Amino acid sequence: MIKQHYLSNYLSELPDFVFTYIEEYYNGESINTQLGYCIDVRVFLNFLRQNRFKEIIKNEDFTPEHMERITPSDLIRFKAYLREYETEYISPSGKPMKRICRNSAYGINRKLSAVRGLFIYLYKTEQISQNVTDKVDFVKLHQKIKKPLTTQETVRLIDVIYNGEKYFEGRTLSEYKNKKLRDIAIFTTYLGTGIRVSELVNMQITDVDFNTQSFIVTRKGGDQQEIFMPVQVNNALYEYIHEDKENPRETGPLFLGRGGKALTTAAVEKTLKNYCYTVGITHPDKTRPHALRRTFACRLLEDGVDIKMVAELMGHKNIEVTHRYYAQYSSKKRREVMENLDVLRTDTKEADRL
Repeated sequence: MIKQHYLSNYLSELPDFVFTYIEEYYNGESINTQLGYCIDVRVFLNFLRQNRFKEIIKNEDFTPEHMERITPSDLIRFKAYLREYETEYISPSGKPMKRICRNSAYGINRKLSAVRGLFIYLYKTEQISQNVTDKVDFVKLHQKIKKPLTTQETVRLIDVIYNGEKYFEGRTLSEYKNKKLRDIAIFTTYLGTGIRVSELVNMQITDVDFNTQSFIVTRKGGDQQEIFMPVQVNNALYEYIHEDKENPRETGPLFLGRGGKALTTAAVEKTLKNYCYTVGITHPDKTRPHALRRTFACRLLEDGVDIKMVAELMGHKNIEVTHRYYAQYSSKKRREVMENLDVLRTDTKEADRL
């Protein structure tokens, strides 16, 4: 509800054509996605008011005709502006404040992407005569490949989740016991299906069908997909839901947090981090929920599953996204090949033949 309130406020301060763009193109996307695009477009409009259309007082006064007058030079200056710029905001006490904002290459590209999406929308709906954003390149990214959990790390993580009695004591042990079946269900589902944390926390009990050994998730973009469960996931969910054998839960959120409310993504992240730290997994890339999704994908590739099937199981609309996981798997295989290469091997028969 709070984020929906923020989104409504942002949209009310933007021009009508931006409001329509967000509503039409991102209907069904998460609130976070819609908020992100609103914020990025607002940065662009603020830049235009400061550097191109100084006569415009408020962002909501922009029209498609103003976008028609944007040139590639304006966009190149905007890209340079994004590296570091000053922005104003109102403090909780109501006092106007200023701060310096800096963007990484990723942040610059994200904002350029939002602007490009807006211009594509305006061009397709014939509100502008050309899309000049095609003439401006994105910043080149040098992406670091994030690694999945190793087999040993996965074993240690599973052990602490299933056998926390060996690791915890006192109050921490009591808390672990209270949420043991829930956490086993959460992280077994994560490792066994590779769904996103947002998909996991939004699941309802009625989404799970033990007869077909599957459950339904709502993917990014609003599409629903049936996920078939490995037997371990099926068993973990069944035991969690039927924890109270006399009165098993039949409706409501699948995973519950404090007060019986739906579990949040932040709570899942915090819980995973605690388990990871307990068994010595401290690398930031490996203590976040996405690490388990990454591990699921890489394991499938290692087992020889076709990359198109991996993309479908992961819910990727673009197979290029899946290729990132393939790059991680490929890196591991290259390492294995080179580690097993005997550089100084002498083969008499081969030497004689040469």
